[in-house]
Amino acid sequence: MQKKEEIIIKFRDVHKTVFPYLQQDGGDIEFINYEEDTHTLVVAFLGNCKDCPLSMMTLRAGIEKLVLKEIPEVRRVETQ
Repeated sequence: MQKKEEIIIKFRDVHKTVFPYLQQDGGDIEFINYEEDTHTLVVAFLGNCKDCPLSMMTLRAGIEKLVLKEIPEVRRVETQ
């Protein structure tokens, strides 16, 4: 299995954890890409999260923190 495929599978588990919280505000996130050379996971906010002024705080304090804990290959998370 390729590294990107492994990251996608691990991201699905993280998504299961964060989705209920994002859904409460009418939002979600989706996997866009894993940049293996920089160890960066790229996601996109959907729904209300897309235009929320607190989305970067959600990304850094919530999603990125969980991703770094659960997916050790990832060193940072960015939005598209």
